Amino acid sequence: MTESDAKTEGTTPGPSVLVVGTGAIGAFYGGKLAQAGAAVSVMCRSDYDVVRAHGITVESTLGDFHLKPVAVVRHAREVPEPPQIILVATKVIPEMVDVSALIAEAVGPETAILLIQNGIAIEDPVVGAFPSNEIISGLAFICVTRTAFGRVVHQDFGRLTVGCYPEGTSSRTQALARLFSSVGVPCEESANIVTDRWRKLVWNAAFNPISVLGGGLNTREILESAGALKLVRRIMAEVCLLAEADGHPLPSGTVEANIEGTRAMKPYKTSMLLDFEARRPMEVEAILGNAMRAARRLGVPVEHLEVLYVLLRLADVKNRLG
Repeated sequence: MTESDAKTEGTTPGPSVLVVGTGAIGAFYGGKLAQAGAAVSVMCRSDYDVVRAHGITVESTLGDFHLKPVAVVRHAREVPEPPQIILVATKVIPEMVDVSALIAEAVGPETAILLIQNGIAIEDPVVGAFPSNEIISGLAFICVTRTAFGRVVHQDFGRLTVGCYPEGTSSRTQALARLFSSVGVPCEESANIVTDRWRKLVWNAAFNPISVLGGGLNTREILESAGALKLVRRIMAEVCLLAEADGHPLPSGTVEANIEGTRAMKPYKTSMLLDFEARRPMEVEAILGNAMRAARRLGVPVEHLEVLYVLLRLADVKNRLG
């Protein structure tokens, strides 16, 4: 058995995991959990035939590997018994994907639901649907792309942050951190995951929309434009103001830390730009819409975010119509 195999011999049996959404994020982190000894099944739609026949191949900076799921299903009702963990890695497109309905028939009394998704305030609908289940919020800091059905390219980073929603940690978050860390994925627990979601939004709210509205810019091209960089700083500053008003103040150097961190990255097309180029719906509401609703609720003026939100919604609708 080689490094390319997703499962290893001699490991203690890990938890049963159902990955919902086998795009780049679900494929990568589901595959790493399988490497760590978890029994990983996947639920997928458009790529069902390919994944069922061939599994998922990941070309990664951490070493290439192949995920052969325990089971491949189209619907939650096909899962023979509730998994210990459901890892949700779908795009946050509320008008198209109802996560609660998607997973309902696979959720058991002891199932923990791990949401590795973008945006803020994305957990509440799931909490409302499953008030007795443990909800774990996860943030991925990674450059990874699905290049074809059943094929994923991991280009850079990979760090995860996990924490109970709305706050705290648990034996499950501890176990997840150990599993991911055991296969080379840095994973830290957060007792304040909402604060960390705001922290990640600082980057997402700036680079994702600008990459699209700027005509298809990668991260390096955004940083090399004096005008775009000035806009990045202003958008990031507005997100920091929002976070503080919401009771989640961020460190004073957050804006510059994000910019310097991006300089250190390989040039990268954002997930929103990749969706736009493929004429897929973009995560406008999760990344900007929820921030705008928070701004109105908190009475915080965010004129740059508001302009981006209006323009991006128009671009999204036009792009979907072709």
